[in-house]
Amino acid sequence: QVQLVESGGGLVQAGGSLSVSCAASGRTFGIYTMGWFRQAPGKEREFVASITWRGSRTSYTDSVKGRFTISKDNAKNTVYLQMNSLKPEDTAIYYCAGDRSSASGSSNFRRGIGMDYWGNGTLVTVSS
Repeated sequence: QVQLVESGGGLVQAGGSLSVSCAASGRTFGIYTMGWFRQAPGKEREFVASITWRGSRTSYTDSVKGRFTISKDNAKNTVYLQMNSLKPEDTAIYYCAGDRSSASGSSNFRRGIGMDYWGNGTLVTVSS
């Protein structure tokens, strides 16, 4: 089993930056792809970004391209999401997710269906 714990959320003004982290523990060797999803109040959960755990293939949803960067440190079993030029519409709970079979950017991973591992989320609030 794998446990995912997010950290780094908080309150930031529009135009500012924030970084969130996801620390994985347990049987991480089986992970294929890691990523971030978010859920804003009253909205469905949506895909944000993903990265191949043993490689470097990244994928982003269109609304964050050029502003967000996903990265990882395999030695620390940690995935990061650097968020720049934040907008009020980026306000959401950000969830870390991991899957053992879906490729980064694949439709399966983007839909978040059948994901093997989920974190509990960290709240990011962007004020206008």
